[in-house]
Formats: sequence, structure tokens, C-alpha cells
Amino acid sequence: MRTIKLFLAFLILAIPATLFGQIGIRVTVGPPMLPVYEQPLCPGEGYLWTPGYWAYNPEVSDYFWVPGTWVMAPRVGFLWTPGYWGYREGGYYFNEGYWGEHVGFYGGVHYGYGYYGEGYRGGRWDHDRFMYNRLENRLDEARFHNVYEERVEHGTEIRVSFNGGNGGIEARENREEEAARTERHIDAVAEQRDHVRMARENPELRASSNHGQPKIMATSKAGEFGPHAVPPVHPNELSAVARPAPANSGNPTKDKQYERKQEQLIARQTQERQALQQRQDAEHQRKSNADAQTLEQAHQRQTEQMAHKHEAQQQKLQTRQPKPKPEKQNHPNEKP
Repeated sequence: MRTIKLFLAFLILAIPATLFGQIGIRVTVGPPMLPVYEQPLCPGEGYLWTPGYWAYNPEVSDYFWVPGTWVMAPRVGFLWTPGYWGYREGGYYFNEGYWGEHVGFYGGVHYGYGYYGEGYRGGRWDHDRFMYNRLENRLDEARFHNVYEERVEHGTEIRVSFNGGNGGIEARENREEEAARTERHIDAVAEQRDHVRMARENPELRASSNHGQPKIMATSKAGEFGPHAVPPVHPNELSAVARPAPANSGNPTKDKQYERKQEQLIARQTQERQALQQRQDAEHQRKSNADAQTLEQAHQRQTEQMAHKHEAQQQKLQTRQPKPKPEKQNHPNEKP
């Protein structure tokens, strides 16, 4: 009996850690489609992109979106293998992601930004320095010099977020991925676990609330869930044009002239937002799904440029706001 127990203990230790991700909650309905989103700028060298995915909260019986984010690699030479949902025995089970020297199997899911169902094409290690593929990552190239260019042919965009089952991806693990699965691994680091916890606690990230289109789709760093976690992609995602407080300089004529100019500027900027939104909507209808990621990147740049221009216009007009007249100060010997 003791020999059997020792054998079982050894067998458990020998099982790759990633397989334990399959032993968990069984969900009868598969996760929603993957949303299309814009990747935030990489915050610095050594950060690797970890794509967003749908997780499940059994306490509320609902999927919730875990935003994609940049995470510092826990060890030089390690890459991230994303987790994925797989169908087996009448339900969907989640296979946890992990860090390792090679990218393993992640269900054939097309997460984008270098993860197109097999391997990772967004970057590679060159000794102790990570090199970024500029065509698959958003980089401030004034700060990044460890870049290269490799065009990745990834075909038609696939937004299915699970493997197997009805309508799922039919990819299977190949020999290289099987070898990667048995290598030395590091589980998700503390900041990644905190990131998931914060996503679970945010009601707006639940599928039942956002209908598959979460407000926060990606963040610059793990746990940064603020209102500006990722720049808006389209004009209709921008905050409403702010209306300044009424002028009160003591000169009614000048105040009215200034307020009239403010109203004219707000109306013009609103029209420009609407025109750009209509143009981007038309481009979405003309382009194929395969071009969605490139198109979203172009739209995000257009929206950013317009937002910066509008902010500069508002600041310039504010410098012309009538100044209040200085109050006349009485001399000590004068009567008020």
C-alpha cells in the first residue's frame, strides 16, 4: 500500500502544472466571441503582451472579460502561453496560461497581436534582451530600439474564443507544443493574478452587462483599470466635449462674445467627431475581417490626433477669456 501511495504522489508531481487548469469548474455554455480592441502602447522594455480573454465567475454564473495587458517577463528567455477554453465531457473547462521558454498549445485561438493560434510572432529573445516586432506591437519607437519587422500572414480573422465543442476551433496540439507543455513553467505572476481578481470584481466586465463589448478591453499595465486604461479607438468613445463655466468678467458684452465663440467651437468639434465616426463606420463596412486589427490601429491614431487638435483649440480659446476687472482697493484714509 505504501508503495502505491508513493507512486501516486510521484505521478501527481510529474503531471504538468498546466493540466491542473482543466480540473475545475465545468461550464455548459461556451464563452462569448473575442472583441476587437486596440493594444495600448508598450510601457517599457522587457514587457510582453498577454492577450485578453473571457474568464468565468461561478459566484454570479457569468463570464467576465480579463483585459489584455503588458506584463514584465518573470525570467529572461521566458514567453507567455495564453490560457484557453476547451470542450470535453459535455462542458467547457479553462486551461491556465503559463510562462516558459517556448510557447505551448493555446487551443488555436486567434488572440491577435502576435498570437494567431500557434506560437508567438510578436517578438523574440536575443540573449538577455527582448526584441519587438514593430508590425505586431504598438511601440513608441523614439524609446524602443530593440525592434525588427516581420510581416505575419494570419488569414481571416477568427474571433471564436474556445477549442472544441459546437462551433469551436478544431486545432490540436502538435509535437512542439507538446514538448513545450512538459518544460519547466512558471504560473501567472502575482500582478497577473491581481489583474484577474480586479476584473472579476468589476461588474461592467461581466458578459451579461457588456454583451461581449467590455468598456475596458486592454490596459497598459496589469491592474490599471482607470478611465484612461486604453485610449479610445473611435470618436463615439470619447468623453463629451466639456462646456466651460460661464464667463463672469463683469463686462456682459465681452462675456457674451466669448460664450458665443465657445458654443461655435463646441458645435464645430461635435460635427468633426460625427464626420470622422461616419467615415470610420464606412471603412469598417468596406474592409474584410482580416484587416480589422490594422484598421482599428489606424482609427485609433485618427481619433487621438483629432482629440489632441480639439484640446489645443479649446486651450487657445480659453486664453482669450475676458479677465475680471481688478477690484478697486480703498486707501486706508478713504471712506468705503
